[in-house]
Amino acid sequence: MSCLPPNSDPNVLVGFETNDDSGVYRLSPDLAIVQSLDVVTPMVDDPRAFGQIAAANALSDLYAMGARPRTALNFLAVPREERDLGVAREILRGGFEKLSEAGVAILGGHTIDDAELKYGLAVTGTVHPDRILRNSTARAGDGLVLTKPIGTGVVATAIKAGLASERDAAAAIASMSRLNAAACEAALAAGAHACTDVTGFGLLGHLLEMLAPSGVGAVVEAARVPLLPGALEYCGMGMLPGGGAKSKSFFACKVDIGGAVHETRLDLLFDAQTSGGLLVSVADAEGLVARLRAAGIADAAVIGRVVAEPVGRVKVE
Repeated sequence: MSCLPPNSDPNVLVGFETNDDSGVYRLSPDLAIVQSLDVVTPMVDDPRAFGQIAAANALSDLYAMGARPRTALNFLAVPREERDLGVAREILRGGFEKLSEAGVAILGGHTIDDAELKYGLAVTGTVHPDRILRNSTARAGDGLVLTKPIGTGVVATAIKAGLASERDAAAAIASMSRLNAAACEAALAAGAHACTDVTGFGLLGHLLEMLAPSGVGAVVEAARVPLLPGALEYCGMGMLPGGGAKSKSFFACKVDIGGAVHETRLDLLFDAQTSGGLLVSVADAEGLVARLRAAGIADAAVIGRVVAEPVGRVKVE
């Protein structure tokens, strides 16, 4: 998007300039719409579970902005030579179930022929202009709270390779299918300063996107980052997907590594996530974790802190 000129409309409250999770447009002094689009390829074999995960993944962009999701449009790409209406129905059924859980109305959608199966949604929500959560407003002295364990890319790769146990696969699917609605409400109630969701760029990639526009740096305590069951083992077996390797190659120049951090755990910090948790910068981090656990989000954890310098860099301890 850097090739495009900046937005000149004063009602664009959040555009593409800060790589935030969604765009925000003010309709009135008390109301703004929040919009996002996300499309993914299958990470699990079950089409219904895939639909649920894709829908939760798309809605996460709105929750990361503090918004309430309202409507959605489906997008489904199906290979012509492999067209199976039963699979398509199950994908859409899974998406409908997750949208219904979120109280979101489906207004329609679009289907195309493509070489690879894909499903996603364009989603719209609402927020008060004064309650927007952004990724560009973290403050030095804040704690960093993560609301879901990481490792979905690694576990999904292990599933495709036939190496993941049923227990580990089920835990990853449950995590990816879980909406970030309760996490969003808890972050707002705790007075969060900044927020993003952890998806394709991995934990460290999305944290770095938060730091530069905020004019701060961060320290991440690797051992405190929650991991999905089996993620460390599968990563050690070489199950890191291509997206994680690309993120590590791209972002490593902005990351300082402590000598005691094992390479496998570092790889997981770059692992590309699907429908990951919220990463929240907040003054009372322990208070937010208490709120999250009271809401049933048992894996929530304080994983580090925001520091004044060096700006735009992460130290992993």
